[in-house]
Amino acid sequence: MTTVEEPARPGGRIRDAARTKAEILDVATQEFARAGYMGARVDEIAARTRTTKRMIYYYFGGKEQLFTAVLERAYSVIRQAEQELDVEHLDPVAAIRRLAELTFDHHEAHPDFIRLVSIENIHEAEHIAASEVLGKLSSPAIEVIRRILESGRASGLFTADVDAVDLHAMISSFCFFRVANRHTFGALFGRDLVAADQREHYRNMLGDMVIAYLTADRSAD
Repeated sequence: MTTVEEPARPGGRIRDAARTKAEILDVATQEFARAGYMGARVDEIAARTRTTKRMIYYYFGGKEQLFTAVLERAYSVIRQAEQELDVEHLDPVAAIRRLAELTFDHHEAHPDFIRLVSIENIHEAEHIAASEVLGKLSSPAIEVIRRILESGRASGLFTADVDAVDLHAMISSFCFFRVANRHTFGALFGRDLVAADQREHYRNMLGDMVIAYLTADRSAD
């Protein structure tokens, strides 16, 4: 594939277009996560990438399109991790725990993703709704969960008749809350949800919570 290069800059250095776009997205991710969509400034992003506002508009079209591109890349990271998840050799209990741990690990490692999603919810998902990329970027985790649930019910390990999307929401809720609400929760209860010495406690608690729900005896309901 032919690589498109942007014009030479001062000093005679020619930079690869893909690399420049990636650097712009890196800085834009930080800026949007820090200041929100309304507060982020393209001038600041340009200054931090040592490029120009005109070049950013050339690649992305404008601030709205840049924010959408940031969201698309952020979601693609978790979708790629879900795609690469290998749980086919595990029993249903171990498999669903591993999937929960994947979400836990990703959200902890990508706090900017949590902030971006929070910001997009403030804007009622208007950028996600308008994105053709995100509209086609289905979650591999849903199909993985569906297969695990079917296997667990068939073997008698899982008693709950749970929808895959509902279970995904249950797992994501805990992982998202732990990072997004770290500061308010800490101020109110004096407990840091992302403290390093409590990491395995919360990671195990998530898995235990999900498994307990899926294996609960509901015969008395």
